[in-house]
Amino acid sequence: MKRLILSTLLALAAGAPALAADVGVSVSIGQPGFYGRIDIGNYPQPAVIYPQPVVIAPAPYAVVQQPIYLRVPPGHAKNWGKHCGRYNACGQRVYFVQDSWYNDVYAPRYRDDHRRDHRDDHRGKGKGKGHGNGKHGRD
Repeated sequence: MKRLILSTLLALAAGAPALAADVGVSVSIGQPGFYGRIDIGNYPQPAVIYPQPVVIAPAPYAVVQQPIYLRVPPGHAKNWGKHCGRYNACGQRVYFVQDSWYNDVYAPRYRDDHRRDHRDDHRGKGKGKGHGNGKHGRD
């Protein structure tokens, strides 16, 4: 019995550092440390690193896809074949946006647009004395 308890405690102690190492940091679009897909939408035409899109493994069948825009850390664009899987973009045409365009054009506008959307989502909530459809507490 003591061996069982001791082995259980040792197993838990050995797993504790691994559990602590799983702590991560979440970075959202519009923040300086964000890397990933960017939805250009109505934003100004981005400044890109390479003038032609990069494709590592073309799709096995003829499907025309729109190119995607990515912001990646330095070095990922140069060695794209090694990193494209991380972004689920190996078979797609990819344009890499320049950091200066992301930081000076995209991120500030994205933050402004989403700050405004967030404020609009919370207007008028929780202010009234409403009772729903009028049947609350009545038979």
